[in-house]
Amino acid sequence: MQVLLIGPVVYFYTQSLLNTSFRLTKKDWIHFIPALLYLIYSLIVFVTDKLVLDSFYFYADGRDKDLANWYQVAGLISMSFYLILSLKYYANYKKLIFETVSYADTILFQWIRNFMIAFLGILILRVLFFILNPDWGEFGSQFWHYISFSFVFYYISVNGFSNAVKSSILSTTNSENLDFFPKEKEQLTTTPDNPIEKDIEDWKPKILALINNDKIYENSTLTLSDVAKKLETTTKVVSSVVNSGFQMNFNDFINHYRVEAVIEQLKKGEQNTKTLLGIALECGFNSKATFNRAFKKNTSLSPKEYLVKLS
Repeated sequence: MQVLLIGPVVYFYTQSLLNTSFRLTKKDWIHFIPALLYLIYSLIVFVTDKLVLDSFYFYADGRDKDLANWYQVAGLISMSFYLILSLKYYANYKKLIFETVSYADTILFQWIRNFMIAFLGILILRVLFFILNPDWGEFGSQFWHYISFSFVFYYISVNGFSNAVKSSILSTTNSENLDFFPKEKEQLTTTPDNPIEKDIEDWKPKILALINNDKIYENSTLTLSDVAKKLETTTKVVSSVVNSGFQMNFNDFINHYRVEAVIEQLKKGEQNTKTLLGIALECGFNSKATFNRAFKKNTSLSPKEYLVKLS
């Protein structure tokens, strides 16, 4: 088993899921060199035993070299290192989507983060077992090893499928809006028409006009780019105004006004002819779970608790 290959594969697969513009570059292949070197070593062992010596010199102890202590320790270090890198990449992704789109909850890919944490937990468990019973090379005969991995892969399968269903919204969203990671060569530029340093107080009324007059929050797939286009400015300007002027990220900012719109509908008694979810969808939310979380965050009450208070 190529344990030196698992870490890099998980790391780059994570990037490919979260970053639509990700492509393997020449420098990325460096990460696969340890696995390649071990493959060459395995081939040398195989050729020597089968063709040169015609005996099992390297396997004289009846032990697969993949279970050698040094190789398993190297694999543990490699997987831990790349899992931590993947978690850092996910944390950056999470921050970017909350700053970029109004439907961040839908594309959080939390199952990826949870999988990596679970996998890291298994590695930590393995170290713990080694401390309690320093027979590292015999881990394969321990029942807990197989049970733990079974749970992890079962978790990946179920949650991966669940995430695919929940993220059906992506199929109706412009892929350009989902390219959250800035290109390496992109440079922010300022122009006389749209200087980034422009007074925030000048931009706040323009954004609020889009909220109050155009009701842009009703667009369930609204992005920072959409708002910037309507204001004929850059996403950098809009992001700065929302962050500094309203003290919120873009996702929370739009959801705040969606909640306000729902409350306005409830005060009018719309809940007597429509469901709570129906009202939420009309106001721009794309799921019941997102609506409940946003409503609780903005009012400290669940929608049902608010209805009781309102009545």
